[in-house]
Amino acid sequence: MANTTLRSLCQSSGLKVGTFMCEFNTPGIGHILKNGGCDYVFIDMEHSGFDVGAMKTLLRYFEAADLPAFVRPAGKDYYDMARVLDIGAEGLILPMVGSGEEAARIVADTKYEPRGGRGVALGIAHDRYQPGPVIDKLNAANERTQIFPLIETRDGIENVEAITAVDGIDGLWLGHFDLSCSLGIPGQFEHPDFTRSVDKLLAAAKAAGKPVGRVVGNSSDGAIAYKQGFDFIAVSGDCWLLQEAMTQASQSLRASCDA
Repeated sequence: MANTTLRSLCQSSGLKVGTFMCEFNTPGIGHILKNGGCDYVFIDMEHSGFDVGAMKTLLRYFEAADLPAFVRPAGKDYYDMARVLDIGAEGLILPMVGSGEEAARIVADTKYEPRGGRGVALGIAHDRYQPGPVIDKLNAANERTQIFPLIETRDGIENVEAITAVDGIDGLWLGHFDLSCSLGIPGQFEHPDFTRSVDKLLAAAKAAGKPVGRVVGNSSDGAIAYKQGFDFIAVSGDCWLLQEAMTQASQSLRASCDA
């Protein structure tokens, strides 16, 4: 049976449900999230303690569960991106992309010849250690790798149409907290400047026929985001979901015992 891929998800219409990961690196995590209803995961290296070694292991857990994974590297320098791709990330979500020129440079750094200049290493984690003709493997990797810029700055919003138009940019991701800060309205997600920016992002993605994602705090917010036009919805994150479930269980138990 064919594996689920990020590319197939990006080419499909409708809702794709995932979650954000910044804490748990445990062998069962892929199957736990898959059986919990996730279609994909967004694994963060920018704000977590995951290093490259941990990420390589974590990606194997998701491969075992047939659960595609985006990775946000710690940065967007060549080696930050290429190394994460080499250890098996199918997709990258890149922080604070601000222009079409920057998006084009990212594509060039993450694609093999003839589409870019990514350094070649074959028969390793990213192609699951499989042999094969070089040109076939380079082409397959170029097709497999999905690139989503994070639109989370004033520059990113101003240049979102140019970013979206770059060949090799497969979708967009909203960074809502950083965008609100860049706009000078930290956390004010109902502010007209913020809502106009989101509308502009969604319009650019729709015009280009590309998917767009974001993290939401709960399923109700996710439903609102989906109606707006987001189709990759990451519901909360690993540590927050556990904390919320434990809070509800402990409060319910105490209430029942005190009754």
